[in-house]
Amino acid sequence: MARRDDQDFLAMLSGYSLTTAEILYHLPDYPALIQSYVWQDYDLHPRFPKLKSFLEFWSAKLDGKLYRVTVAHTGLIKPAEVKLIGAEFRLN
Repeated sequence: MARRDDQDFLAMLSGYSLTTAEILYHLPDYPALIQSYVWQDYDLHPRFPKLKSFLEFWSAKLDGKLYRVTVAHTGLIKPAEVKLIGAEFRLN
């Protein structure tokens, strides 16, 4: 059985990136108040099928009406950044 770390790495190789969503929603008993919920998983940019599925579940099954969803993601596997500094340093 593959470890979670291995599964995450394979997902990143398949194009998934770490996605974080801050979900603001109205409290069911006090609709004037807004609560924050943070969701995080590996998802496919730009369509975010896992996040959309979660939000559809939220809308269908949970009482808190969605107010705003802010999404951030990053590609964790990317080329290394190299900067040339135009100097040479020698050590004895």
